[in-house]
Amino acid sequence: MRPSLALLCLALMLPAGCSSTSAVDALELPAPSHEKTGSIGRPAGAFVPPAAIGASTELAVVDEPKKPEPLVAIDEVAPPTPQPRPRRARRGVIYSYNFRDADPVDFGRHSPRKLDVHGVDVSRWQADIDWTKLRRHGANFVYIKATDGGDHLDPMFMKNWRDASEAGLKRGAYHFFYWCRVASEQADWFIRNVPKVKGALPPVIDVEWNHQSSCKRRPSRAKVLEKMQVFMDRLERHYGQRPVIYTTPDFYADNLQGAFLDHPFWLRSTAQHPGKVYPGRDWLFWQYSGSGLSKGVEGQIDLNVFNGDENQWWAWLGGRRMVADAD
Repeated sequence: MRPSLALLCLALMLPAGCSSTSAVDALELPAPSHEKTGSIGRPAGAFVPPAAIGASTELAVVDEPKKPEPLVAIDEVAPPTPQPRPRRARRGVIYSYNFRDADPVDFGRHSPRKLDVHGVDVSRWQADIDWTKLRRHGANFVYIKATDGGDHLDPMFMKNWRDASEAGLKRGAYHFFYWCRVASEQADWFIRNVPKVKGALPPVIDVEWNHQSSCKRRPSRAKVLEKMQVFMDRLERHYGQRPVIYTTPDFYADNLQGAFLDHPFWLRSTAQHPGKVYPGRDWLFWQYSGSGLSKGVEGQIDLNVFNGDENQWWAWLGGRRMVADAD
């Protein structure tokens, strides 16, 4: 710095003002295969819960007579500080596939491992889950068993619903449809027990023939479609999202071929690619294993994958019709 400029700076030094602010946010395919039923059995030795229905201050600055400032050469003026460019908000983290399988299947060139976004579905049978470990092992989303019929609530639902969200998984809830119960009653029961939360995945209706159920009724295809429509319409009105249909190959063959073309499907196919088991049907999610193994879970767990790459996953999440804030 030149001497004249140094003296000028010393003369212009004034008491500095300072401020402080504080502010206070199932299957069984006809041909020999690895296909298994859609239900996960009780894990050996694992405990399973029983079923259950400020001000700021400023220092004064004393004005002093101003002295004329000498002209300053242009090359002595400091350039303005560059401002950082705005960055696009982070979309989140996608964890890579790190699962194992107790009964692995070779899907060949159609391996689900080639897809980016994997997830799981759970119920009371998984008991206590370490969601942070499960997420880091490859679970980016989860569908959680909430209800079935018109009076059964999975006893682990609310705990799983809360803990999965806290661990950063995208979460949704599913209802196991009971063919011996009125569809509107089942919809009301689901709505009563599943929170309406902004950002949740679309609700799921699980339709399959359950050979272990006390309900042995198998309605006609027309009746099946009618009951499903009643249930799904009521959920769509309440949650503002079109429900996803989960199903299995035998139930699909009996009832769903060519039906509900405007609904997203979640297809179970644990021995072959869905394109072979459900020819001509577009799908959103593929349940490719019922015998998955992962850190954070005792025993086996269902493994699923989203039909698209990571960019398509974020685009789908951002493009869904979102629900309003929770009531």
